[in-house]
Amino acid sequence: MKSYNCVAEFKYLRKNLNNFKTMARHRNIRNLRNYDDFDDDYAFGHSLEEDCISPTDAQQWLYDRERGQNSMASFLANNQDIEEEDEEPFRKNERRDSDTYQLPELPDEEKAKLLSCLDEIRGIVGDTSITEKLLVETIIKYEYDCAKALDFLLNNPSSIKCTEESTLEKNNRKDTNNLIEKGISEKLLELTSKHQIDNENIPQIVIPVGKKAGHVTRGFDVGTTPKTLSPIGSGRASPMHVEEQPAKFLKVRENNRNVKEMYSKERGSEKQHLHLVVIGHVDAGKSTLMGHLLFDVGNVPQRLMHKYEQESKKLGKQSFMYAWVLDETGEERARGITMDIGSSNFETPTKHVTLLDAPGHKDFIPNMISGANQADVALLVVDSTRGEFETGFELGGQTREHALLVKSLGVTQLGVVVNKLDTVSWSQDRFLEIVAKLKIFLKQVGFKEGDTTYIPCSGLTGENLVKPPSSPELLSWYNGPTLFSLIDNFRIPERPIEKPFRLSINDIFKSAGSGFCVSGRVESGVLCVNDKVLLCPCKEQATVKSIMMDDIPQNTVFAGDQVSITLFGVDITNVSVGNILCDIYRPIPLAIRIRARIIVFSSVTTPITKGYPVVVHHQSLIEPATIVKLKAQLHKSTGEVAKKNPRCLGNNCCALVEIEFTRPICMERFADCKELGRIMLRVGGITIAAGLCTDIVK
Repeated sequence: MKSYNCVAEFKYLRKNLNNFKTMARHRNIRNLRNYDDFDDDYAFGHSLEEDCISPTDAQQWLYDRERGQNSMASFLANNQDIEEEDEEPFRKNERRDSDTYQLPELPDEEKAKLLSCLDEIRGIVGDTSITEKLLVETIIKYEYDCAKALDFLLNNPSSIKCTEESTLEKNNRKDTNNLIEKGISEKLLELTSKHQIDNENIPQIVIPVGKKAGHVTRGFDVGTTPKTLSPIGSGRASPMHVEEQPAKFLKVRENNRNVKEMYSKERGSEKQHLHLVVIGHVDAGKSTLMGHLLFDVGNVPQRLMHKYEQESKKLGKQSFMYAWVLDETGEERARGITMDIGSSNFETPTKHVTLLDAPGHKDFIPNMISGANQADVALLVVDSTRGEFETGFELGGQTREHALLVKSLGVTQLGVVVNKLDTVSWSQDRFLEIVAKLKIFLKQVGFKEGDTTYIPCSGLTGENLVKPPSSPELLSWYNGPTLFSLIDNFRIPERPIEKPFRLSINDIFKSAGSGFCVSGRVESGVLCVNDKVLLCPCKEQATVKSIMMDDIPQNTVFAGDQVSITLFGVDITNVSVGNILCDIYRPIPLAIRIRARIIVFSSVTTPITKGYPVVVHHQSLIEPATIVKLKAQLHKSTGEVAKKNPRCLGNNCCALVEIEFTRPICMERFADCKELGRIMLRVGGITIAAGLCTDIVK
């Protein structure tokens, strides 16, 4: 509603009263707004309602910006002796230290232990008034021992704030205690049966019925509302009162599992798992050999094989139709070579075999190393065609390098497949010539004669793969096993299932649902769904949402299994190939400098000296490093020190050196975990040495 100054308008009307008397009947006086003749005492901004109000009401209710502008200044000028009021005692510590407390600066390993202990203690004591600062100081004081820290916190009156009971709490105390006593009894019974805890190790639980004068509560005050006891893993809202004597607290950890019993229960009736890698020089026929084997055992349908045959005919590469079973990418099929690790599965009468087809070209040796790291046994495929075997076996060929690599990576059983023997009319002389050369070389590498088997076959025709040979030329002099029976006769290596959990990540991909997946080989230990794991070297916790093995969901996997794991609770940007998933209570060590015993190969063109830059291959991790110290040169056979602090290392020598990395990496001593204690050293695309980590230099 528009407002105007009624006083000014009244003066205007009185001044022009005579004129208005004659014009009143012809003009609308109420809507007349002609302020040109107003007196100078009219002030704009003093808006009033249509009905006039008294000056007293205007002063009381209407805002005037000129009035009271300096009221605060005048108030402070007149009241200079103002004393600040003291805070009420119950508000001085109203804000918890946990809101502003920052963790102390600690090394990564100790920080991980501290966070793990904090989670475990918070899970047992729940959301009490114990401050974060007190928790951290107590854990560090007792050297990250959760049991001792808990014992101190629960038996120290000053660590827990006790509140006075109200009258209502006293009235409801009896009913509450009955409910709690019943819940605790049921919980202890469940824990005793589940974890097989002796009666002497169970802390004595007492429920205080009421408070006496001067009595100090040990533990937590029980509220008026009965709280539901949650599982021991979280321990939230657990109103347990422990007596003054020290007690051993219940700890549920992964290392309390009976791993052997779990393994016999899960895998007792199943076939044993075997990981087989196929290696050899480029164009030796590895993919064709294994593709034909998969077709013969029934893993590839006839219709799909017919499709590969027609498509390979159009490209003029009909002989590659079996290789396309494992070479699935368009670039591999167009170039006719394997570029990445191809994987497939098949079963023998006694084993479930995971087949890993490694690339043979020298440009893809890092991929071959990644595949060989996952293998238990290996097949070395050589081309028996005259000139082709010599090309791969002589200096610079991949036959020698692949054999050296798999031996250095822990493979002890080797099957040598003399392929394409049909091109030389199944000549026995050619077969014996190749075997004689390889026997000498493989013995020098370190393979035992009893662990090495030689068989003749043809990947293209399928001779001596699954069925016994039918060629008269071959039957005339060979009566040994087929390739399929050779694979079935491989021994399964011992699995380190009782060691701490370790998994090396070799691939990362988005899952169909929430979270993301990582794939890799379980190097040691056991893993179950919903387990908490530690991602190293970034030291972030994650939770296992699901586990897949050969596209089949699993609840438990063991050392030696190739699995895909869906993780949540960690950002995918913090995960990279080469990271290690490990036990949260026994994490893998981080190393910037290691001491290693290496064997230098004959491919070194320049002597190795102090400050020599190398590229270290550790599982799927590829990391630049520097040889910073040559400790000693060792005798090859005995391992004794032949020379201390040598100036350089030449071909075919054994030495103890120190290697330094640019950033912390996950590394185990070979004595603690053989699978994660092996390294390979490469320079300029050539493997120059293989070694074992003997110690981590701090």
